[in-house]
Amino acid sequence: MTKKLSVVNRRQFLRQAGISAGAGLVASHSMTQVLAANSAEQDRRLQFTKDDLPTSWVSEESAAQTTTSQAVERTCIAPSIETRLFASSNVGGSNERIQLALQRLACAGFKVDNPAITSRQYLRFAGTDSQRASDLQNIATGAIEAPKLLLGVRGGYGAVRLLPMVDWSTLGRIMQERGTILAGFSDVTAIQCALLAKGDMSSLAAPMLYSEFGKTNPDQVSCRQFSEALTNPSLAITVPDASLTSTNLPSILASGEPKTITGTIWGGNLSVVSALAGSEYLPRIRGGIVFLEDVGEQAYRIERMLYDLYLAGVFEGQQAIVFGALSGSGEDSYDKRYDVATVIRQLQQLTGLPIYSGMSFGHIGNKHSFPLGARCQISENTTGGYQLAFTDYSTIKAASVHTEGLWQSV
Repeated sequence: MTKKLSVVNRRQFLRQAGISAGAGLVASHSMTQVLAANSAEQDRRLQFTKDDLPTSWVSEESAAQTTTSQAVERTCIAPSIETRLFASSNVGGSNERIQLALQRLACAGFKVDNPAITSRQYLRFAGTDSQRASDLQNIATGAIEAPKLLLGVRGGYGAVRLLPMVDWSTLGRIMQERGTILAGFSDVTAIQCALLAKGDMSSLAAPMLYSEFGKTNPDQVSCRQFSEALTNPSLAITVPDASLTSTNLPSILASGEPKTITGTIWGGNLSVVSALAGSEYLPRIRGGIVFLEDVGEQAYRIERMLYDLYLAGVFEGQQAIVFGALSGSGEDSYDKRYDVATVIRQLQQLTGLPIYSGMSFGHIGNKHSFPLGARCQISENTTGGYQLAFTDYSTIKAASVHTEGLWQSV
């Protein structure tokens, strides 16, 4: 079915979206002017954390797509998807970037009920611990009705401080009843692990408000795949090779012939997962598939975190390990031969588990969102890669989402 798009003027759109001009961008200015003010130079001055993607890492293909899109007629739909933000980690940093992201979400069909939380700050965090925990705990208590989408503002650090302050069991039950989707990655991994471990509820590994949708030029591939994962109940991702993890690895590293594997996929950012080792907030999934990604960690630090998990018994009873991007790992100053590939080969020998590398998710451009805590089937394909097929997770009606709005000017 073709979605009906309506072209609205900017003042009408802001009124429909519930975003006041006084809250950020002045209604008399066009989004093109805002984009010019929020220049690439300004983006570079912002301090990057693990949820940010430096502009130099964006592929030429993605940049070309964005340039082309600027010549396309701008269209928006009336926002109807009940959406709430949660700010569990770093403060946003740029109000212009936040307001731009909010307008893009509204253009794409997401009706954000609590944009004011983006202005909170306590030290480096997006509010006090109590304020940040309340974004989720108020849903668990029933003080706020569960939305269809709970979208993380950004990552960085701070989510781990909130874990004892949320009733994850009740929150998970309410989210299951409502079909709520919690989306984020990076530091939000702590929230996703706790929700799965204590609330038996899946979530979505996906881009976030500030770290993607507020960019001057959002990554169109990541935006499209975000929409795909939100709306497709039978999501499948094909991985052609291991290059996103390491060019020195095969896509499948196994002791014998790889077999089709089915189990619950869980995990996220390696730094966060390893920090939860030994706690009640780390999922204990029988026959699970562990997913891990990270950025800016040297090979020895990656290995140390993997040993944390290994020595804590986390890999026991698992069927496989899947690696996404391990970007920005650099070279070892003692011996360049000691690299990510060496670390992963050592892990395979330690655990005996098949390891699948090159999954297109992490702190990279062109990433594929996917559900964590859902059923996942991994199967080898005939071209040397593999495919992940997902089932049993919440989705949103595709007709409610106007994907192009996630990167358009309004």
